[in-house]
Amino acid sequence: MSPGTGQIETASGKGAKDENFPVGSFLLPKRLRPHVACFYAFARAGDDIADNPDLSPEEKLDRLQAFDDALVNGSSDPALAKPDRLRDSLRQTNVTDRHARDLLRAFMQDAVKTRYDSWDDLMGYCRLSASPVGRYLLDLHGEDPADYAVSDPLCDALQVINHLQDCQEDYRDMDRVYLPQEWLKARGIDETALNADSASPALRAVLDQCLDGCENLMIRARKMPKKLQSRHLGAESAVIVALADALMEQLRRRDPLAERVAFGKPRMAMIAAGALGRFYLGGRA
Repeated sequence: MSPGTGQIETASGKGAKDENFPVGSFLLPKRLRPHVACFYAFARAGDDIADNPDLSPEEKLDRLQAFDDALVNGSSDPALAKPDRLRDSLRQTNVTDRHARDLLRAFMQDAVKTRYDSWDDLMGYCRLSASPVGRYLLDLHGEDPADYAVSDPLCDALQVINHLQDCQEDYRDMDRVYLPQEWLKARGIDETALNADSASPALRAVLDQCLDGCENLMIRARKMPKKLQSRHLGAESAVIVALADALMEQLRRRDPLAERVAFGKPRMAMIAAGALGRFYLGGRA
């Protein structure tokens, strides 16, 4: 049974300002920013449903399915305003709904799946939870779909970086572990290592192994800024690449169990300014 009016969204209070990376920033064309904001609002609402600890998996799936139905078919229910607005936005911009629907599949997976056996298993999740964001932005800007080959690894690396930042919180608050189980077992530990005040040498090795995986993704992702036709999106991606690289370096040196590994606004602004300088003055690199 679908939830009734007013019983679908479960807002967390989080917004674009809480993200580690720019969302629809001033670097993007002004005419496209409302559409990016619409896509973000839809994704934020779906993510909040999946993360709500007071809902059962079945309730989460029902609400997310209602989002999917509204996105595909439209809805006059005020509780489904966000997917209905995104449906209109996608029609206006001639962008497929596949990317938004893939995100919903990821949120549905979060409702029922809490462990990932291997890096490949985790990457399969990222292909639903992260890659669609970059693909949506490329399609919105009229870029060549062939450039998914550079946007996918960037988005997937960002997702893993976020998981590493939040690894203890995800485990304690939602019993979710995004560290590959086979890597934990190979080091003689399990997810309970995430409950400590600091990372053990074995857990540190697993975190570094995940960062090695991110580095492999970033080798392709760093090509993105200079491959795109849109200077606006190229500049935005240059900033995101620089922030990802800086966060990876911090996660190598610092312990996400002992402290929150993140940048404040001044540091983010400095990293962004450096990235934009290199992009605009150095041949878009």
